[in-house]
Amino acid sequence: MHTDTQPQQTRSAPRTPDVRLTQYARGGGCACKIDPGRLESMVAQLPDPAGEFGQGELIVGLDGGDDAAVVRLQGTQATILTTDFFTPVVDDAYDWGRIAAANALSDVYAMGGTPLVAVNLLAWPTDTLPMELAGEVLRGGLDVTRAADCHLAGGHSIDDADPKYGLAVTGIADADRLLRNDAGRPGLPLSLTKPLGIGVLNTRHKRTGENFPQAVAAMTTLNRDASSAALSAGAVCATDVTGFGLLGHLHKLARASGVTARVDPAAVPYLDGAREAVRDGFVSGGSRRNLAWVDPHTRWGAAVDEEERLLLADAQTSGGLLIVGEIPGAPVIGELLPAQDHTLVVG
Repeated sequence: MHTDTQPQQTRSAPRTPDVRLTQYARGGGCACKIDPGRLESMVAQLPDPAGEFGQGELIVGLDGGDDAAVVRLQGTQATILTTDFFTPVVDDAYDWGRIAAANALSDVYAMGGTPLVAVNLLAWPTDTLPMELAGEVLRGGLDVTRAADCHLAGGHSIDDADPKYGLAVTGIADADRLLRNDAGRPGLPLSLTKPLGIGVLNTRHKRTGENFPQAVAAMTTLNRDASSAALSAGAVCATDVTGFGLLGHLHKLARASGVTARVDPAAVPYLDGAREAVRDGFVSGGSRRNLAWVDPHTRWGAAVDEEERLLLADAQTSGGLLIVGEIPGAPVIGELLPAQDHTLVVG
């Protein structure tokens, strides 16, 4: 998908100190998420809140592990609520702000909604890093929300040992035209709107200082046009591809929909340099945990080697949409099948 909106980068602010932000975080981007197995075990202990309290009807909550919560207000009017924040994924403060904002907005697009208003979430080591850099992070987030026609007003900040940034976002949607991860049906194709490889390139950047503008361009591209195209094509099922990798998010979609998903590895697009990065060992711990999580649920083809598996499980930051259906410009990478003894078939 090449029509998604990429916010324009501006450089009118004064030059800020040269600091390698990625060195101030153990993880980076969505790779710093709690691993999916532990997270699901924790969330499984919580009661399902649907119908228990609150105004309106909670139509998307904890049950399917979807991208955001959705409440029907009146008729077909629905509100979407999500939040996302993470430690630095790149060294440039302004780019980190842009990436984190685009990533947070993505959850609304993944549900078929339109972002309406967002607030900042900022954690900053005030005694360690210059506040000018924090200002650049916020400026990056503001530029992206402006490009998305989304209000950005205020937020919350704390003094913290590790820098973290993101947004809490409220969106609106038609309750009867949502993109959900539990609505997939056998016989439908799977389309991917951004290439994979963001995680291994970011890991290489953190360890070596090499810059990968193709990764930054992918991460700062909004999923707005892809979401609109999916709705126009009549799609009802989608998710975005972020910290749990392509296979992790597809496993959740297939499980929620009661189907099996088949992936053709040869059809999956990758950013330039991604294969070289995994071959050279630049794989995050998050990506390895993703692979360990999906492995028991996957039937692997004989030709799918370890490097290919790691790329398919690579923890993405602000990745594309995985859409059940076809849209212009997005490669078809597989299909949904009737349920089998595995949720995933690869190869």
